[in-house]
Amino acid sequence: MIYKISVPDMHCEKCLSRINSALSDAGISFTAELQNKTVTVDGCEHCLKTALAELEDLGFTPQVQ
Repeated sequence: MIYKISVPDMHCEKCLSRINSALSDAGISFTAELQNKTVTVDGCEHCLKTALAELEDLGFTPQVQ
């Protein structure tokens, strides 16, 4: 499944880099877009929950769209 997560407090390239690093390290298939302030996860519900937890651990406030 494809899940789209809004990350409204992703503001800069450093935010994007931190997200890319954390989600890659977690083994999640994803695409992060700074312009749209979104992370798109391609995976199961467990992958979505892991991505949300990783984003929250980084200090972001993710919201599933």
